[in-house]
Amino acid sequence: MIKSMTGFGIAEAQNDSITIEVEIKTLNSKFLDLSLKLPKILNAKEIEVRNLITKMLIRGKASVSINISKKNKQLALPNIDQELFAAYLEKLSELEELNGRKFHDIMKMSLDAPEIINYENDQLSEEDQLLIIDTLKGALEKCNEFREAEGKTVSDILAGYINTISEKLEKAKDIEPKRMEKIRTRLQNNIKELTLSVDYDQERLEQELIYYSEKLDVNEEIERLSIHLKYFLETLKSNAESHGKKLGFISQEIGREINTLGSKANDSDLQEQVIQMKEELEKIKEQSLNVL
Repeated sequence: MIKSMTGFGIAEAQNDSITIEVEIKTLNSKFLDLSLKLPKILNAKEIEVRNLITKMLIRGKASVSINISKKNKQLALPNIDQELFAAYLEKLSELEELNGRKFHDIMKMSLDAPEIINYENDQLSEEDQLLIIDTLKGALEKCNEFREAEGKTVSDILAGYINTISEKLEKAKDIEPKRMEKIRTRLQNNIKELTLSVDYDQERLEQELIYYSEKLDVNEEIERLSIHLKYFLETLKSNAESHGKKLGFISQEIGREINTLGSKANDSDLQEQVIQMKEELEKIKEQSLNVL
């Protein structure tokens, strides 16, 4: 069954030291376009987090936010190197005097200087790290459940469009014998008029008629289109992890056969069915963009 690339998942967890909240939103995209918001405390786990998200989401424009709050605020307070801070402050004050102008905020500039603030006390235990990864997995699973539910809806819509094209194709099959009969009658009448006034090569005329008839024959296109439609429905029901690109390729083949059918139609009734098939195909292409 197909999945939509539109999804949402949220998960929360806590232990004695931290509270975690993970929120995930996904939309359609050709590739995995990940926007990841992590607290500084998780910088060391970023690669592991990205790999897990890539494995579980596969494709789509994904926004992932992980928020962590420490329950013991005292443990979360950073160390400030007061001697180094004082040295930076003194140096910046000297620069103010030398240049005869005031900096905007030398206190903030001094605090932002390298190695002033140390987060050594702001570390996560192994238990905390495991809880964070489990919570992330939970949010990803909920997002994929959302995607599966959306995918069921999209699958039903796509199947409806395919079935409509199949109905138009059946009408085209019914039209085909009458169409060819009209073409033969028209050709015979034209040939009769032509042969009354012009000398012609009988053998060459027969060859041209055969060639013309083959160029107008649409049975192969009808057969191939029928196969592509069946394959599209089978792909919707298959258990593969990702279907979007495959459905896109099948849609291209469906479009190719419909276009050829239209170029050979030479008949208003058949052309009407072709136009209606094209309308349904455009809807399929639009919906397929959101399939994982």
